[in-house]
Amino acid sequence: MIKRALIFLVLAFFAWQFLLMVTGWEGLSGLGEIARHYMEKGREELGAANIVTAIVVTYRGLDTLGEVSVLFLAAAGIGFLLGAGRLSRKQDGGNAGGLENEKTRRKASEILETGSDIVVPAIAVFGVYIFVNGHLSPGGGFQGGAVIASAIVLLFLSHPFYSLNHGVLKVTESLSGTVYVGLGLLGLILAGGFLDARFLPVGEFGRILSAGAIPVIYSLIGLKVGAELVGILEQMRRPS
Repeated sequence: MIKRALIFLVLAFFAWQFLLMVTGWEGLSGLGEIARHYMEKGREELGAANIVTAIVVTYRGLDTLGEVSVLFLAAAGIGFLLGAGRLSRKQDGGNAGGLENEKTRRKASEILETGSDIVVPAIAVFGVYIFVNGHLSPGGGFQGGAVIASAIVLLFLSHPFYSLNHGVLKVTESLSGTVYVGLGLLGLILAGGFLDARFLPVGEFGRILSAGAIPVIYSLIGLKVGAELVGILEQMRRPS
């Protein structure tokens, strides 16, 4: 009885808070001071045609660094947990199940293999296009990295016995992250702050070589995100 009463009180409290939020909400009549600065000064200061990119990569670059760090910790945690489980099973002599899983893997259909051989390179190139052009059109590093990871998923489905080169994957993830932080420090030393892309020439608005270092930063983010997502997929597909 007491438990039900407590549940009822908690639900009533949240309902009351939600009611206050809805009844007291007032729509914005205009942009806030910070948002107005982004909209009015973004093109002049950074030269990026996509204002969202300018905000994410430069104005709020520390937030983006935090997001990349969270994804890295998630990938590292998955690798640690899954790897520890496999190690314990091997120590207990339980690796026979993994061999059975390897034997029971069936070859994909010829249609899927042929189709993936054509589509996977196109998807990968499209992912690169998304983060290279992130300062000009909708897209960016996170989206491009996810598209590249989707190409690897198709590759795994069509080629069940395919194995990635883990050395290249680790180098790509580590090097892109290191260079990304290095560019942030260059912005701090040579421009106005951490990840300030103006330590490279802003260039002509709307061109591929414009917006300072933003295209380079977004490319590094795309490579890092793609490598981390692919690493997660590779860990999850290994036989247990």
